[in-house]
Amino acid sequence: MLLTCTLLAAFGRLVFASPVAQPAPAMTPPPDPAAIAKRATTCTFSGSNGASSASKSQASCSTIILSSVAVPSGTTLDLSNLNDNTAIIFEGQTTWGYEEWAGPLLQIKGTGIKISGASGAYLNPDGARWWDGSGGSGGKTKPKFFYAHDLTDSTITNLHIQNTPLQAVSINGCDGLTITSMTIDNSAGDTAGGKNTDGFDIGSSSNVVITGANVYNQDDCVAVNSGTDITFTNGVCSGGHGLSIGSVGGRTDNTVDTVTFSNSEVKNSVNGIRIKAIEGDTGTIKSVTYKSITLASISKYGILIEQNYDGGDLDGGTPSSGIPITGLVVQNIAGSGAVASTGYNVVIACGSGACSSWTWSNVVVTGGKTYGSCSNVPSVASC
Repeated sequence: MLLTCTLLAAFGRLVFASPVAQPAPAMTPPPDPAAIAKRATTCTFSGSNGASSASKSQASCSTIILSSVAVPSGTTLDLSNLNDNTAIIFEGQTTWGYEEWAGPLLQIKGTGIKISGASGAYLNPDGARWWDGSGGSGGKTKPKFFYAHDLTDSTITNLHIQNTPLQAVSINGCDGLTITSMTIDNSAGDTAGGKNTDGFDIGSSSNVVITGANVYNQDDCVAVNSGTDITFTNGVCSGGHGLSIGSVGGRTDNTVDTVTFSNSEVKNSVNGIRIKAIEGDTGTIKSVTYKSITLASISKYGILIEQNYDGGDLDGGTPSSGIPITGLVVQNIAGSGAVASTGYNVVIACGSGACSSWTWSNVVVTGGKTYGSCSNVPSVASC
C-alpha cells in the first residue's frame, strides 16, 4: 500500500505540475487580398486624361489598356515605372498634341513587359506638323517618338506607328527585347519634308531581335550604333538609307559585335547596305552579317563600307584604321540592275590593315557605276 501511494503521488506531480511556457512559432501573415486584387487589375485609360492617369497608376496595374488616348502637347506618355510582367495594349488611335520640344512622346521601361497593338490600332503623332525638310539639323525643334529604353526580357508586337516627327524607335540599354510585326510608316514624308525619320536606332543593347518589320521613312531603316547580338530579319525597308551599322565612333560605347541582317528587302532607298566608321575615332565593328538581302531602286550606293565617315558619306578624307571592320559576311545579295545609273554599285573605303577576315560570296549588285577610289579592299571582296 505504501508503494502504491508513493507511485500515485509521483504520478500526480507529473500530471498537475505547471508546465513551462514555450513561445509559439512565428506565423507568416497571409497575403493582403486587397493588395493582390489591386495588382491584378486591368486598367483602361482613354481620352485627354488617359496619359496622366496611366502614368500615375501604372504600378497598380497588371494590364494597361490605352484606348484612344490623346496625349497633351509637350507631354511624354511615360510608362517607365512599371511592375515586372506588365502587359500594355494600345487600342484605337493614340494621338499627341503639337509642341516644339525634344520629346520623347512615348517612353516604356521595365522587365518582362509585353507591349502590343490591338487589331486596327495605331500610334499617330502626326509628324507632318513638324516636318520642314530640316530634320534634326534645324528648323522646328522636333520630338523623338518612342524610347524603348532599359527593357529586359520584353516583347513588342503588332505596333503600327505613323508619321513620326523625327526618329521613330530608340532602343537603348535593352537586354532581351523581341520586336515582331512592327510597321513604321512615314511614307508621307517623302513629299512633305520628312527627314531624319530613322526607323530603329540601336545602342548599348544586347539580344535584340526585330522580325517582320515594315519601315517606310527618310533615313536609316535600322542603324546599329553599338551593341551585341542584334538581329533584323524578314523586314522591308523603303524610302530611307538602308540597313546600317553606325555611324560608329564618338560615343561612350563604340563596340558593335555580332549583328545579323537577313532575309530582308531594301527598295526605293538611297543606300542598300551601309557600314559607317567615323574617321579618326576608335571602336570595334566585328562579326556583322548581311545575308539574303534583296535590293531594288537604290539611288546612290548599293553597298557602302567606309572608314572615313564624317557626318556625310565619304567626306572625311583618308580612311582611318581606328575602328577596324573584321569578320564581315556579305552573302547572297540580290541586286541585279538595282542601282541607278548615276549611283555606285559597291564602294569600299578602308584604312590600312583595318578590314580583314571577310566573307564575300554571291554578291550581285549592278546598274550603277564602278567606284574608282576604293582602298584597302580585302582580297575576297570586289569593288
